[in-house]
Amino acid sequence: MAEPLRIALAGLGTVGAGVIRLVEANQALIARRAGRGIEIVAVSARDRSRNRGVDLSKYAWEDDMVILGEKDNVDVVVELVGGSDGPALACARTTIEAGKALVTANKAMIAHHGLELAGKAEAAKVALKFEAAVAGGIPVIKGLREGAAANAIERVYGILNGTCNYILSTMEDTGRDFADVLAEAQAKGFAEADPAFDIEGTDAAHKLAILAAIAFGSKVDFASVDTAGITRLRAADIAQADALGYVIRLIGMADTEEVPGGTRLFQRVKPHLVPFDHPLAHVDGATNAVVAEGNFSGRLLFQGAGAGEGPTASAVVADLIDIARSTMNGGEVGAPFSVPVAELEEMAPADTGHRISRSYLRFMVTDRPGVLAEITAALRDAGVSIESLIQKGRAGGDGAVMVAMVTHEGPESAVSKALELLDGSPSLTEAPFVMNLLGV
Repeated sequence: MAEPLRIALAGLGTVGAGVIRLVEANQALIARRAGRGIEIVAVSARDRSRNRGVDLSKYAWEDDMVILGEKDNVDVVVELVGGSDGPALACARTTIEAGKALVTANKAMIAHHGLELAGKAEAAKVALKFEAAVAGGIPVIKGLREGAAANAIERVYGILNGTCNYILSTMEDTGRDFADVLAEAQAKGFAEADPAFDIEGTDAAHKLAILAAIAFGSKVDFASVDTAGITRLRAADIAQADALGYVIRLIGMADTEEVPGGTRLFQRVKPHLVPFDHPLAHVDGATNAVVAEGNFSGRLLFQGAGAGEGPTASAVVADLIDIARSTMNGGEVGAPFSVPVAELEEMAPADTGHRISRSYLRFMVTDRPGVLAEITAALRDAGVSIESLIQKGRAGGDGAVMVAMVTHEGPESAVSKALELLDGSPSLTEAPFVMNLLGV
């Protein structure tokens, strides 16, 4: 059997310790499938004294993770520290520039610096792999790069953040409000002490930007992802969606459109109403799911655990096995984003105003005559047709009343115009809340 692939781990948190456990537990199986062994030779983390539940005495320790990429006895560095910049990026750059392969679970770094790192990896003819950066243990990147490689992907979308999905499905099951369920999620470890990265949609936006680049051959453009989180959702919104035959899920969605002058890229992370008969409606808890629609394959669904020690470690080691196989006989490592960086297309952000959709609109208003007429007049003047309307009693101590509407299909610009007409109205006690309805 060929010489083992020698690995250095930067970061020994939950996933790093999981990689060690997986490699040690499945050592013989991995060697058979990779055609060579995978051997951990060095590690690095912030705290050397912390008990991680694994024996680190057999591995060389480096206080500075950047040094890992420069070690002569290391073939691949696995970066599991996180963060778009700082030590993680320094480690990634040094590793690739030293002619070593890099495996990472760092979606923020790939979303912000993926093109730079991919360009360096292509120039150095080394692998850059990041399956674990999107949807944990679900092989969605491999699925798009390889399984669906013969297809033109028409749309990619899905549930990309397990924390948000846990909160939404718990609100759905219990009828409790957002703040209460978030506190429980934090207590159970499903949400961070500072959950903004998840609940504001940033984490899902990082993942969507990566998926879009692979699906459409575009340059990664995280800055152009239209992002909204779930913090404004109320239990009443969940109840109204249920009455209408929907559940609410945070959906990341991307597609392209041809316009004079080139191709434009649509990328959005936003809560949606998902019909009961759609596969994503049945994705509960901290699970992730991604749908890719190919022009010949049709709808492909990738579903599974989106985070956690086992699933994420599994994705990391799968990337290592790929590298072990491809480099054993001097084979090509492939372009990180399926096609070379120089061939990735620069796509301007799509103008969403002409997109046709149905919308759920929620207004919190003062309880006095004429308010409903004011809202419906603004919708009429903007060309928005109302399909259904629900008016609830007082929602809280402020005396506000909830008015919820579902529109007929129409351009998104019409809804935006209606909200502009209502901007500043003394009848509204807070800004309107808008969600799109996901088509089947």
